[in-house]
Amino acid sequence: MPAPSFTVRRARVKDIPAIQGLVAPLVVQRILLGKDNAVLYGAVQEFRVAEDASGTVIGCGALHVMWDDLAEVRTVAVDPAWQRRRVGHALVERLEADAVELGVDKLFCLTFEVEFFAAHGYSPVGEGLVGPDVVVELARSGDEGVAEFLDLARVKPNTLGNTRMLKVLVPDADTNRSRGP
Repeated sequence: MPAPSFTVRRARVKDIPAIQGLVAPLVVQRILLGKDNAVLYGAVQEFRVAEDASGTVIGCGALHVMWDDLAEVRTVAVDPAWQRRRVGHALVERLEADAVELGVDKLFCLTFEVEFFAAHGYSPVGEGLVGPDVVVELARSGDEGVAEFLDLARVKPNTLGNTRMLKVLVPDADTNRSRGP
């Protein structure tokens, strides 16, 4: 029997209710931070969605650029009926390709799904991914994902027990920075 078919594409504003529906159960479980619809609509260009052959959204994920060489893979969620069918993998691979296209060198995630991200080349890391001067700049952001990254107290209930992971994209041995294709 052939594998079920799905495609990954850029999200559209009409996808926000479906994204909210995928994310809501994970927010209740304190796996993901909740986002108001206004925040999701404002960030729709960061999202990719997976849809099945009928056009139903079955997964989502976002790439949020945080600094000149760092972006976060965030809000990865897959409909439970589609889990373990490579939907999450396809979304992360597309987000990584987007990062390369944007010229981002490093991808960060805060996750409870360590094995999943490790399979994509992410490794657990401690703090100190950016210098103190960048921390000061990032602290000005009202974005909850940035608050997670900075480990601010207001997001602690959602971040207790998760793992910081980092992937360096296409490393260049001479400069220790990555280059796109």
